[in-house]
Amino acid sequence: MQYRIDEKSGNSLSVLGFGCMRFPKSRGNTDYEKSEELVLRAVENGVNYFDTAYMYPQSEETLGKIITANSLRDKIYLATKLPLVLIKKPDDIEKYFLRQLEQLQTDYIDYYLMHMLIDMRLWESLKSYGIRQWITDKKASGKIKNVGFSFHGSREDFLKLLDAYDWDFCQIQYNYSDENYQAGVTGLRAAYEKGIPVIIMEPLLGGKLINALPEKAVSLFKTANPDLSLAARGLRWLLNQKEVTCILSGMNTLEQLYDNVETSDNCPADSLSEDELTLYDEVINIFRKANKIPCTGCGYCLPCPNNVNIPSCFAAYNACYTHSYAYGLRLYAMSTGGFSKTSGAARRCIKCGKCERHCPQKIAIRSELDKVKRKLETPPYRFAMAVARQVMGR
Repeated sequence: MQYRIDEKSGNSLSVLGFGCMRFPKSRGNTDYEKSEELVLRAVENGVNYFDTAYMYPQSEETLGKIITANSLRDKIYLATKLPLVLIKKPDDIEKYFLRQLEQLQTDYIDYYLMHMLIDMRLWESLKSYGIRQWITDKKASGKIKNVGFSFHGSREDFLKLLDAYDWDFCQIQYNYSDENYQAGVTGLRAAYEKGIPVIIMEPLLGGKLINALPEKAVSLFKTANPDLSLAARGLRWLLNQKEVTCILSGMNTLEQLYDNVETSDNCPADSLSEDELTLYDEVINIFRKANKIPCTGCGYCLPCPNNVNIPSCFAAYNACYTHSYAYGLRLYAMSTGGFSKTSGAARRCIKCGKCERHCPQKIAIRSELDKVKRKLETPPYRFAMAVARQVMGR
């Protein structure tokens, strides 16, 4: 297994991390025996970073049971997340943390994340609940070793959050089809420059870069090297970047595990040839041609005077066609801050035209945002977001 150093703590993390959101299921419940086998084989093959969350059904309980039953606690780094969506008052922070320790059958967490910290407004809310002192106390007691945040929001908000606290690490969505989506490559490099380790989630876009890859793209990959799986292609693109510390994969079969382990063993940073990098460019171009709006996510249209997150609006709209409407809708809710009063949704466009003057692709942004609004901001969606904001106190 290849390892990269977490410069903040000095820990040596396996470049392949185990994302525990997608443990194998049996009749709707987590299959403990299959999950245990996967975890044990992962550890056996050098994986030492395991990521779970309170919001992942049955995940913390299953992982905790496996760790205890097999005496793995001192062999791995355990990551889980504070469920911000459930935090309504200061006492909730401690309440959920203690519950997580119980479910994970441990007395400390190696890597603890603020789950879905999407903007500064949410961070300010947490600060008003005393989160900074709470973190200080937990780190002093050894109950939390490293604190970070997982991010689903705009690049601008990510950069602000990086500077808002002395984070030990962060976690972003990043893959070869989303280089400029959410935090993107700009956020990745900004964190690296600050010495903040970056954990990658959705390296295969939730399996979409395997199951929903355009046939022309699949053909290009297979012609270049039929022995490399589509999953390997996704991981290799990430492993090639020195700024990436650890890549989470939600493996639920041994075949997936062994393929990912082999890939992680054989692709150090800066090892891809120019031909292979060119191949990724060709595949990305296929994605863009399949997209309804030819936005590259460059961000030259930003900042919007009325806070519209234009690249994320277009990315979500395109995802409705390249992947599925449900997936596009989920991206839209997360990346435009649908859960927040300071939303970057398409409906906020005031038709000023400033964005269009700066767009290198010469996109008719105002009319395209109208399409986004009609497709994604349906009455049921707006009602659901209103309810979510009320429940979450935003």
